[in-house]
Amino acid sequence: MKQNIKTAIVILNWNGKNFLEQFLPSVVEYSQEEGTQIFIADNGSGDDSVDFLKKKYPEIQLILLDKNYGFSEGYNRALNLIDAKYFVLLNSDIKVTPNWILPIVQTMDEDSNIAAAAPKLRSYLDKTKFEYAGAAGGYIDKFGYPFCKGRIISVLEEDSGQYDGISDVFWASGACLFVRADLYKKLGGLDNDFFAHMEEIDLCWRLKNQGYSIKNVNTVHVFHVGGGTLPNENPRKIFLNYRNNLLLLLKNLPKRRLIPAIFTRLILDGMSGTVYLLNGKFRFFLAVIKAHFAFYAWIPKYIRKRMNLTKIETKHSETYNKSIVMSFFLRKKKTFDKLDFLKK
Repeated sequence: MKQNIKTAIVILNWNGKNFLEQFLPSVVEYSQEEGTQIFIADNGSGDDSVDFLKKKYPEIQLILLDKNYGFSEGYNRALNLIDAKYFVLLNSDIKVTPNWILPIVQTMDEDSNIAAAAPKLRSYLDKTKFEYAGAAGGYIDKFGYPFCKGRIISVLEEDSGQYDGISDVFWASGACLFVRADLYKKLGGLDNDFFAHMEEIDLCWRLKNQGYSIKNVNTVHVFHVGGGTLPNENPRKIFLNYRNNLLLLLKNLPKRRLIPAIFTRLILDGMSGTVYLLNGKFRFFLAVIKAHFAFYAWIPKYIRKRMNLTKIETKHSETYNKSIVMSFFLRKKKTFDKLDFLKK
C-alpha cells in the first residue's frame, strides 16, 4: 500500500459504523485537494463497519488490522504502510468543515520547524463552545496536568474568536492531528504502551524536546463529539488517563523536575481517589489505585525508554509553571486568559 501522496487522512475505526455514517460524508466532501488521500484503518471491528465501507465508499482505501490494537499501536501499524509528507490522524467522530486542510498544510509548508499542528476543536453537541479534547490548543502544568486554551479542567469557554490565529502550543489534539510523516516515523510514532489517551501529548513532547514547534491553526475549526470510544465517566478511561499521565512525566520530564513532580502527583492523585471514594464512586477509586500499581510495575521499562530518548531542548514556554488545579479551584482562574502564564 505504499503511495506517494502529500496528505494522508487516516481514520482509525473500531466498531464505529454509526460515526462513519454520520461524519465520513463531510470528510469526503471537504477533502478534495490534489495529493490528498483518505484511508480508514479498521482495528478488528466486530460490527459491520468494513462491509459498510466497501459498499458505500469503495474509493476509500482500507487497512484491515486483525484485532483491536488501541489508538496508539493501531495508528502505528497503519501509518507504517503509507507514504506521505503529512499524516492527519482524524477521529471518526469529527465533522470537518470546508477548507479545513489547506491552511494547516500551508502553515507547515512555510515553516519546516513545525512538526505537528491542529485546527480549533469545537463541540459538536454545543457548537458555540470549545471541545474538551483540544479546544484552541493544548498546554501542560508543572505537575503534568494537561489543559487547553478554551478548556480548563471541566470549564468549556464559548468560542467568540478570542483565540483565533496561529499560536505555539505544547500539544496538538490527537482528535485531528497533522504531523510530518518523516518525523512521526523517526521518533517511533505513538507509544504503543499507552494504548489510548495522552499518547499525542507524549509524541508532541518528544518532538518539542527535539527542538521542533507545535502549532494550533485556529483560523480553521472542526467539530468533535468526544468520548466516542470510551465515555468520560468510564473507569477504563480514568485508569488510562491516570496511568498514562504518570508515564508521560517519567518519560519526558527534565531530571531536576522528575522526582518533585512525581511525588506531588502521587499525593494529588491520592486526594483525587479519596474524593471518588467519598462520593461513592468506588469503581473510579479502584481505577486510580490500579493505575498507580500499573505505573509502579512499568517504572523500570519507562526508565529504559527515557534513557533511549535524545533530548535537545527541555524547557518550553508553553508549560504553565504552576498548578492548574490550584489555579482553577483556589484562585478561581477558570479561563485561559486569566492565567498569569508569563509570570514564571
